[in-house]
Amino acid sequence: MVTFRPSRPGRLADVPSFERGIGGAESNVACTLALAGHSSRWVSRVGADGFGEHLISAIGACGVDTSAVAVDPSRPTGIYFRTAGERAVDVADDSGLRPGPRSSNAGGADFEPPAEVAYYRAGSAASAMAPHTVDPHALDDARILHISGITAALSADCLALMRALTEPRAGRPLVSFDVNYRVHLWADPAQAGPVLLELARRSDLVFVGEDEAEAAWGITGGPAAIRAALPEPGTLVVKQGADGATVFSGTEATYEPSLKVDVVASVGAGDAFAAGFLSATLRGLPDSARLRHGHLTAAAALLVPGDLGTPPARAEADRLAALSGEEWGTLRLGPDTIESWAVEGVTT
Repeated sequence: MVTFRPSRPGRLADVPSFERGIGGAESNVACTLALAGHSSRWVSRVGADGFGEHLISAIGACGVDTSAVAVDPSRPTGIYFRTAGERAVDVADDSGLRPGPRSSNAGGADFEPPAEVAYYRAGSAASAMAPHTVDPHALDDARILHISGITAALSADCLALMRALTEPRAGRPLVSFDVNYRVHLWADPAQAGPVLLELARRSDLVFVGEDEAEAAWGITGGPAAIRAALPEPGTLVVKQGADGATVFSGTEATYEPSLKVDVVASVGAGDAFAAGFLSATLRGLPDSARLRHGHLTAAAALLVPGDLGTPPARAEADRLAALSGEEWGTLRLGPDTIESWAVEGVTT
């Protein structure tokens, strides 16, 4: 989607102007992985309009392969407007990091105001994606296929595509699924929980927040209870909001606490966390490092007003991820941090 973020804090009814950007869970992950030095491809559908042209250009400029993006001549590109914050569900932040005091760029408040999001996606080009619209060669040589519960909510055709992509088959890439429960996208809220659980159970690696698990599935009791209800994925990452995140590899659980971050804006941090975790997964790093790389990459998104932050250079990320528990616990990141996070030109 094309995202319009407000020029100043306030209700949508009161904000006088908006700045255009790019948004979308899967494209955010693809861009962040490309910026971190990996090869990534975005498979989607945009309208034959200026917004679609902007998306292809901006995402491609991050280093993402957009050759598998189709242009729909009869449907528009999806857009959405938001206020300064956004929540995955109505009760908590999905960033997986601990917010520190808000910077002056975010209005100087200690807490974000209630968020408003206005989606204009019904009938969009992306909502018309279906199994027959995706190039069967788009996944050739892919090591990881990352998908999201947001796409499943867009239409019956999109849900059919998600089911086709998660169908067990020989030679499929590792399927990474971010639950990404967005309450207002589901035409039938009663359908959301069963569908998201079905797709999670068919995936190899799953990201879900404790708040999402409670809202979508009624699961309380923390990460262990979520794992008990979702034993199928080989890897399950449970984001615990301000506390941190836990990864289950088989039956083994590893926990890493959140970083302290002087938050500018929280939108996109969940996608960045997934990208950092996937980057470390592609590099074969251990579970504790995968979680810490997720936290660090999410911090980069929290330190900018838009959806995409600049991830730390690989050597810097590795250095920070290797800190002792005490050093990690005292680390604090602010907006000036990103000035020293030059991205290395490496590819893997």
